[in-house]
Amino acid sequence: MSVTRSHQTIGRGVAAPAAPRLPRHAGHGLYAWSAAAAFTIVLIGFARTYYLKFHFGTPALPWLLHVHGALMTSWFALFFAQTYLVASHRVRLHRRLGVLGAVLAVLMVVVGATVALHFGARDMHKLQTDGPPALMFMGFLFAALLEFSILVCAALLLRRRREYHKRLMLVACLSMVGPGLARIPFGHVPALAFLQSGGPGGLFALDILILYACVAWDTWRHRRLHPAFAIGLLLTAALDSPLIWHFLATPAWTHVATWLVSRLA
Repeated sequence: MSVTRSHQTIGRGVAAPAAPRLPRHAGHGLYAWSAAAAFTIVLIGFARTYYLKFHFGTPALPWLLHVHGALMTSWFALFFAQTYLVASHRVRLHRRLGVLGAVLAVLMVVVGATVALHFGARDMHKLQTDGPPALMFMGFLFAALLEFSILVCAALLLRRRREYHKRLMLVACLSMVGPGLARIPFGHVPALAFLQSGGPGGLFALDILILYACVAWDTWRHRRLHPAFAIGLLLTAALDSPLIWHFLATPAWTHVATWLVSRLA
């Protein structure tokens, strides 16, 4: 009996080895830095025509573009806030704000498509010398909105699978920085002038390279390509491929696009 009690006492007195604990913010650096970079790109890219237009004296904007700008700014600000909340383990507030994010995403797609239609209707008869024809570019914007919609919907459906959710949301956020990136005057900096020489297509390719860099870092860190990033890369490659531009140059798309913009008349 005494031997048994002795063993029980020893068993109670020996503490189990503590499980290794990761640093508080381990794994969140990629998302925090990516969110900050995306927000910075948008702020710099649209500074002249939107955020600091009072300083640069650029033309006044119609109310629809003000709504579009406010929604886009809110999205990037919310994405940055969400990464901070997750890193600080404030998951409950993160989930509550996720409802606002879903509403913002829907409004962004609706207003973004309306803006694309108005630009297409306005510029369809203009001779384009520094970019694709208006109806082709309108179709490209539709493709970008479709990509964003698919990624956000998938992320929301997989919101309980954290590793999928956060990666899909990151790809969705990075898919929207192209317009801001295309407006940054890289040509004013000699060391970066080569970026401008590629035109809008080259700058959108730079947007894709930013995504590739994030995926490469995550893959190196975890020693495998996560399926969510694989899905995001495949979707991005499909919707940003030359095949899309070939389709947008066909008479079939021109007919559809002309019909769409005629609904605004």
